[in-house]
Amino acid sequence: MKKLPDYFNQLAILVFCFLSCQFSNAQTIDQKYQTEVVQQLNTLLEANYVFKDVAIKTTAHLNKQLKAGAFASKTDLSSFAEALTQEVQSINKDKHMRIWPTPPYEAPENTPERLVEEHLNRLERGRSMVGGFKAVKKLDGNVGYFDLRGFAPVSIGAPIADQYMSLLSTSDAIIVDLRKNGGGSPAMVQYLCSYFFDERVHLNSLYWRQGDRTQEFWTLDEVGGKKLPDVPLFVLTSSRTFSGAEEFSYNMQTRKRATLVGETTGGGANPGGGFSINPDLTVFIPTGAAVNPVTGTNWEGVGVIPEVKTSADDALDKALELAKVEAEKYKGNRNAEGKNMLLGMIKLLGEANATSNQDEVVTKVKAAYQADLVTEDDINQLGYIFMQEYGNSFAAEALFKSNTVIFPNSANVYDSYAEALIKNGKLELGVKNYKKAVKLAETHKDPNMSIFKENLAKAEQKLNKD
Repeated sequence: MKKLPDYFNQLAILVFCFLSCQFSNAQTIDQKYQTEVVQQLNTLLEANYVFKDVAIKTTAHLNKQLKAGAFASKTDLSSFAEALTQEVQSINKDKHMRIWPTPPYEAPENTPERLVEEHLNRLERGRSMVGGFKAVKKLDGNVGYFDLRGFAPVSIGAPIADQYMSLLSTSDAIIVDLRKNGGGSPAMVQYLCSYFFDERVHLNSLYWRQGDRTQEFWTLDEVGGKKLPDVPLFVLTSSRTFSGAEEFSYNMQTRKRATLVGETTGGGANPGGGFSINPDLTVFIPTGAAVNPVTGTNWEGVGVIPEVKTSADDALDKALELAKVEAEKYKGNRNAEGKNMLLGMIKLLGEANATSNQDEVVTKVKAAYQADLVTEDDINQLGYIFMQEYGNSFAAEALFKSNTVIFPNSANVYDSYAEALIKNGKLELGVKNYKKAVKLAETHKDPNMSIFKENLAKAEQKLNKD
């Protein structure tokens, strides 16, 4: 029996269900036909459903209902498929499992015009979806917001996520809107979750009946942008939030990383794929089950219950109200920590002398840079303040050295470092760094290359005299 493409997302099911309503099928739905369908459906369930014992209970129920004539009045495919869905779900409580009529398929004429038209249509769909992101913006209170409608394959979704997360990286709180998200790629769920943790965290596992194997999903060590492990996070949910979107919500909730605001989600935790019962009917059978490492269970049939319950329509306003409060706290704590970090760095620089351990300064400057407290220009300017205004060229040397460590491809940082080295009597090392500045300037066609060459020439002349 041919197995249709396997995936977490329910989009395909919704499309099939929609299309099934757009055609009439002349198939006679008599007792013989219904018996054959139930027999084949039972075979597929017992061979593929993730929980074999539940599959056996479900098939026994279907046989009982068939014998009792429960389907006798269902004389068209749509009503028969709906009745089968209700009966299987009454036993397994699995919202992923559905039976739907398979739309008739006629192979289109394979012409160049059709191929071009289909290609252009794919491009248009890609432009409108943008990797599943519908909107990304900054709200009042420096609160970042993105509306995600689906978790695209990582190859498509990750580059888009990296760009948008870069735009939101300076936010003091972030709201993730999953109210209209029906799921998608588990790998993309993993990727986006990884932005909000700096340590290695076991997010979720998928148990697959085939091979009796468990697939674990952990946060990734690296993503394509800056991680935001401490930024206050809020997730918006609705009854339409389903499957992979529920996993993202559940991952964040069980790890106490986010506050969920909105409605209880749809309750679909078991991934699988579509199987053809016969040419007229298709069934989606979950072949795996999500297993959360914290709770040991999942959200199948019950949904993910938000901490802050409100209607889907009111969820954004409520979340923004909460986010603004947390953003103020976050900003206050960040500023206090930044002030202490910078004052500690300045104190160490003020004590710098010819015998100081410059690596200690480098460590503190790198930490300040990683905390977004200083830039290359900030470090460079501070170095000249210490050298020219405070008369401490050793502090300047340590600062300029820090810049060469953080920005090794910048010609200007080597030029400044060389200047401090020369001032501190380290002529050979100074000339070496001037040469490094000239080489980088030539490589990158730096507009200040002539200045760097002039500084190098003066340093070499001084070295030769000595």
